[in-house]
Amino acid sequence: MRRRLLSSMLLVAVIAVLLLGVPLGVVVVRLFNDEVAQELRTDANRLLLGVEYSLSQGQGISPDQLARNYPDRYLQVFVRGKPPIVVGSPPLVGRDLTEEARSENGYVRVSRDAAQIQQDTQARLVLIIALAVVALGAAIGLATVTSRRLSLPLQDLTRIAERLGSGDARPSRHRYGIPELDLVAEVLDRSALRISDLLAREREFATDASHQLRTPLTGLSMRLEEIVAAADQPEVVREEGEAAVVQVERLTAVIDELLAAARRQRHAQAAPIDVDDVVGQQIVEWEPAFRRAHRSLVLAGDRGLSALGTTGGLSQVLSTLLENSLKHGDGVLTINTSSTGRSVVIEVADEGPGIPEALGHRVFERSVSGGGGTGLGLTLARALVAADGGRLELVKRRPATFAIFLRHTRDSGRHHRVVSGPA
Repeated sequence: MRRRLLSSMLLVAVIAVLLLGVPLGVVVVRLFNDEVAQELRTDANRLLLGVEYSLSQGQGISPDQLARNYPDRYLQVFVRGKPPIVVGSPPLVGRDLTEEARSENGYVRVSRDAAQIQQDTQARLVLIIALAVVALGAAIGLATVTSRRLSLPLQDLTRIAERLGSGDARPSRHRYGIPELDLVAEVLDRSALRISDLLAREREFATDASHQLRTPLTGLSMRLEEIVAAADQPEVVREEGEAAVVQVERLTAVIDELLAAARRQRHAQAAPIDVDDVVGQQIVEWEPAFRRAHRSLVLAGDRGLSALGTTGGLSQVLSTLLENSLKHGDGVLTINTSSTGRSVVIEVADEGPGIPEALGHRVFERSVSGGGGTGLGLTLARALVAADGGRLELVKRRPATFAIFLRHTRDSGRHHRVVSGPA
């Protein structure tokens, strides 16, 4: 490209110099010839006036004086009754430029060698050619600078585009002082930011998906272990098999939610749900795991509560809280349900050491974990509750007590801002 730009600009410069230089040369030659002819006519008239004046004063005509007054001229003076006066060297026939002036007493001729005129003309043409060469040199320098200024940014933009295609989505922030190229660079920077955001969302989705799928799979694994352990007890096998089917259905629901979130089409459709059913189902699922850990689950508080939410979302949040307590907590885990004037509250608390003070205000931040985990569970749980129009809070650090605040069913007709979470 740089070579094409350079050759194109040089071609334009050469054409411009030719279009201007050739006519200028022709005009200069003609003007110089006209100037020489006019000068000879002026000399002839002046010489004739001098001769007439000398004759009227009765003075003679001195050839030496004429030679001094008209150097580089061939003069011929013809006066009636007197011999001709010739001054200077005669030029070759056919190679002279002659002008004459006449009067009643005679006439004069003034000639000049055409070779000398041609030398002067060539000197002027050489000057024009030298100026043309200087103009071409300036055009070459300007073309080189301009082509470099245009080609280097384009090469830089090409490298940036290639880097974006390879997955390196860092904006370059380069600007080149050329509006069109700066616009392209700005568009590439915006594309880099969008690509970076898409890649970050893709990585977050993969991380969230792995975390969200792990909890149902853990519950399903526990049910299958119970089935294997009670192979000689048909009633237990039936009960645990039914619980495993529930876990599979819940796993399917989680996958559907994750796929919808990946397409950015998840909008929580909160509807009245029976809090006792959801909490009871979670106790049934996690009771064997707590029993093996020599811990117990206790349900306390008000019964018969209903709230606005989604069964899958609330189940996932409770499952996350129970799993965290099983891993990091201790003692009896109590699930307490109650109703206030503004919310239906579900508190989950155990008798463990609680949450360190340094992590108390950051426990819901992404990738923050005090026990070697992924640090995603509570982040996704809070997002799920927010998507249903509620909120999840840490109300007490020691022992750790989490509270889920859901809307009353009487608020179903009101407009609430629903936040779509990453789950």
